Amino acid sequence: MRMMFFTTIALSICAVMNNGCNCSFQEKPEKIKTYKIASNAHWAVTPSPTPHWWQKRHQAIIDRNKQGNVDLIFIGDSITQGWEGDGKTVWQQYYAKRNAVNMGFGGDQTQQVLWRLNNGELAGIAPKLAIIMIGTNNSGGNDNTANEIGEGIIAICKKIRSDLPKTKILILAIFPRGEKNSFQREKNASASKLASSIADNEWVYYLDIGSKYLNNDGTLSKDLMPDFLHPNSKGYQIEAEAIEPLVCKLMDGDK
Repeated sequence: MRMMFFTTIALSICAVMNNGCNCSFQEKPEKIKTYKIASNAHWAVTPSPTPHWWQKRHQAIIDRNKQGNVDLIFIGDSITQGWEGDGKTVWQQYYAKRNAVNMGFGGDQTQQVLWRLNNGELAGIAPKLAIIMIGTNNSGGNDNTANEIGEGIIAICKKIRSDLPKTKILILAIFPRGEKNSFQREKNASASKLASSIADNEWVYYLDIGSKYLNNDGTLSKDLMPDFLHPNSKGYQIEAEAIEPLVCKLMDGDK
């Protein structure tokens, strides 16, 4: 890390001096799309990408959306991406016929979602509904406070409302995690509650189905989330059934 630091300093000095350094790095740096961030902004609301496989999936979603015929989008992290794994059968039953696109990325935090939405994933589409669950990966340790996570979720909703003004939004509360109640679980619950403040029940809706995954003593059901974080096929079935009435209302007008 120390060597990288001094290397970065040296390159920066070379870049700003006219004749004082004969550096061999002559290629122009690749232009990176930047965004104005308030001076008091925190990481949860600051768009940030992830390298490697993540970029390939990002491009694949852009390519899919360019094909059109997108009526429903799911935005989130590995829990959302898991519809392609343990939730695949349930997805086919409930969402394939609705022209749904899975925009979930394993490991994503709110800031990665913001970057994706700012960089093409919303371009050229006009879905009826966007379903969002994000934030659990922001809640580890001291990464972000509950308020910061909630603000990150709200920032995502505002971005969607700005770019897709005819799209309704359903915010799903962050699922409980960990076998027993914990500070992290409570942080996620507080973040979700804050995010719910943007719901107006006209364009933005909020739904908390987390209790469906808990046993009577408050522990998380291993039968539904074997690793105490990600739903299995049973868990995805429960989610689909729980949100279906509201999804029908928002997409089809209760048809």
